[in-house]
Order: sequence, then C-alpha cells, then structure tokens
Amino acid sequence: MTEIERAQEQPDFWNDQERAQAMVAEMKLCSGSVEPVLKVEAALSEVEQYVELGEELGEEEVIEELERLATEIDAGVDALEFQVMLGGEHDNTDAFLQVNAGAGGLDACDWAGILVRMYSRWADRRGFKIEQIEMLAEPEAGVRTATFRIKGPYAFGYLKAESGVHRLVRISPFDSQSRRHTAFASVDVTPDIDDSLDFELDETEVKVDTMRAGGAGGQHVNKTESAVRMTHLPTGIVVRCQNERSQHKNRAMALKLLKAKIIKMKETERDAENATLYGEKGEIAWGSQIRSYFMHPNQLVKDHRTNHSVGNIIAVLDGDIDEFIAAYLRKQGGAD
Repeated sequence: MTEIERAQEQPDFWNDQERAQAMVAEMKLCSGSVEPVLKVEAALSEVEQYVELGEELGEEEVIEELERLATEIDAGVDALEFQVMLGGEHDNTDAFLQVNAGAGGLDACDWAGILVRMYSRWADRRGFKIEQIEMLAEPEAGVRTATFRIKGPYAFGYLKAESGVHRLVRISPFDSQSRRHTAFASVDVTPDIDDSLDFELDETEVKVDTMRAGGAGGQHVNKTESAVRMTHLPTGIVVRCQNERSQHKNRAMALKLLKAKIIKMKETERDAENATLYGEKGEIAWGSQIRSYFMHPNQLVKDHRTNHSVGNIIAVLDGDIDEFIAAYLRKQGGAD
C-alpha cells in the first residue's frame, strides 16, 4: 500500500492509464483487507477503556457504549470471516456471469430473464459495474442466453456460489388453464482472469464463426457481421460476444471469456463438487438444481446445498441473495 501511495504522488502516475487503474484497483483491494482488522482493533481498544471507566463510575454509566461496541465487533468479525472465505485464487477478480434457459419451454426463457434481473439488481446494490457481453432474447418472453461481465471487488468470490441449475415452480402466466409449471435455467460464473496469466491457448483448436448481432442496434445489426462465436473443439466449450460494434473487439472479448472458461474447467476438474454441479449428464433439468424457487403453492426459496431457505421470494428475486451466498461460502469454508 505504501509503495502504491508513493507512486500516486508522482506527476507522471496517470500517464499510463491502464497501469494506473490497475494500481488503484490493487490499492482498494489491499485497503479492503486491512480496514476490517483495524476497525476491530480500534473497537477492542475502546472496550478496554470503557471497562476501566466502568470500574470507576459504575457499570450503568458505560453499559450502553459497551453494547454498541459489542455489536460493532461482531460485525467486524463477520467481515473478517467473510474475507477468509473469499481467499480463493481468483476470488478477488471480476466475473463473467452467463444465464441459459433450460427445460421448460417459454417458462424457462422467462425464468432466465428473471434471473438476469435478479443478478443485475444484486450488482447494483453493491455498486458493481455491469457490462453486457451477449443477450439472445426470446421474442415472446425472457431470454435464451445472456452473458454479462460484472466488475467489482470480489465479484467472482461472491458469485461463484450461484453456479448451477436454478429451478422455478409457479402458476405459468403462459398457460391459459393456469396450471403449475416447472422451469429451469443454468447459471455459470467464470473469473475474469488477468491477461498476464501464463496460459497459452492453441488457436488452431478454436473454431470461429461470425454472424449478425441480435437485438437492438438498427442498421448496424442488419448489415454488419460483428458478433463472434468461438468453439473450443477439444472441450466443446462455446462462447459468444456481440456487445461491441467492432468484430475485432468482440473477438478479443470472446477469446478472453473462452480462456477463462477453459482455465476454470481445468481447475474444477480437481473439485469433486464439479461432478455433481449440473448432474451426471450436465442437464439443465430435474435432479440437477442447486436451488429451488417456489411461487406456488407456498412462497419459498431453498438452497439444496446448504438447506438455507427464505420465505420472501419477492425480495430474493429483487436481488437480496446475500444470505444464500454467505451460507454457501461458510459451508465451503467448513464454518458452522
């Protein structure tokens, strides 16, 4: 932190914008790690002072302040616990989040669109920046697939808890007989890995297709094949990017996303949990869900990995998912 502070004082610090922004981001990351420790230390020091004061003036004179400090220390310890749980190799990076409609027809596309909104609201609450990479809308309702880049401190560390199949049970708004339907959508979260990472991708193993971008965009969409789809032949991983008007920029972003997915796949091959993440056959359907959202007959959201449940489904779908993320991270970290 001291080295970065000294560098910021130099008149030529902002001459190299990319390097300066990277250093500022590193400074924020370091500060975020140190501040919770300093806050807890300061609160504990205050406790000692109030205990001494209470011995002189009486307990009733300091009890209110001690209760306040106890609450503050509890919150600080929780923050430190979370910091330890977010200690994975890529946890402090930005994240690519992809939502795909699964089994359930039009209801599944609508459900995928609801999840896109849920994660967008969650990111907004945290002040994270959201960049659309690809959006393939379903003409009648929702989306077939959508990919976003979410930029913020520990974005991947938090959102990795959301990877898997999400199941919705409700009275379908698309069923004229108002019957209950079940729909599925998958969420895949990949770390936005730094370009400097030592990883070489054999581009002869990558099939590249270009096409016209879908969605809004006017004449540019209709006349320019700017969208890029890449298929990694050895693994079958497919990524698409259509957000940029330039095919060159879309190609660069698609390649970055493809590399990140391949690296994540190689890392998670060592993780036993990955074998059951989408079920044995990798289907976005029955038996593979990590979380179920019930709108009928009762309102309930239940995570099947942690058994954590919430009754207020409206709040959850509005982006209030921190309880589920915390429960998952605690379980992964071995916390009770």
